[in-house]
Amino acid sequence: MAAVAKDKFTLGLELPTDPRWVNIAEKNIEDILVDHAYCEQKAASSCISLIIQYPEKEKLVDMLTPVVAEEWGHFERVVEELRKRGYALGKQRKDAYVEALNKVIKKGGSREQQLVEKLLMNALIEARSAERFKLLWKNIPDQSLSVFYYELMVSEAGHYKNFLSLAKEYMPEAYVEARWRELLEAEAAIMRTLDVRGDRMH
Repeated sequence: MAAVAKDKFTLGLELPTDPRWVNIAEKNIEDILVDHAYCEQKAASSCISLIIQYPEKEKLVDMLTPVVAEEWGHFERVVEELRKRGYALGKQRKDAYVEALNKVIKKGGSREQQLVEKLLMNALIEARSAERFKLLWKNIPDQSLSVFYYELMVSEAGHYKNFLSLAKEYMPEAYVEARWRELLEAEAAIMRTLDVRGDRMH
């Protein structure tokens, strides 16, 4: 059962989140919710961008169109959680995690290779989000937020699978699996260098 749980909710990530993160995060729920809201907005925007860039990829369009709606729905729900607690949305913050990931994404290659890089980066972000949502679900004392993060954990795990399966539509599975392993290792190295911050979702 442990292996199944890992596959579903940490999705094979090489390095788990530092346990200190959730302890800091629960003391900074306003900051976490603001950062989370923008993460959902960026996730929706990323899917829209992929659809615009690759409109001829029918399976991609069909699979990502409902994800856009779902991610935007998550944004609305996070804003609602902020409002319930008397908080404002606030300004978008610098995302050092995504900036670092962008540096390990290959920029050249064929159109399909470029697409696969973008899909795998999205899969990686969704995987880390699901893992962090799991920590919040299991550890924060706010019961309504705990339930909220359980629901989002399951959703993000599904999005991860969407992106990975799409990547295998457009490049051979062996290529995708090898590149995915490289990116998992790169992501773990990034996680080791980032400060443990309770005001960021990643």
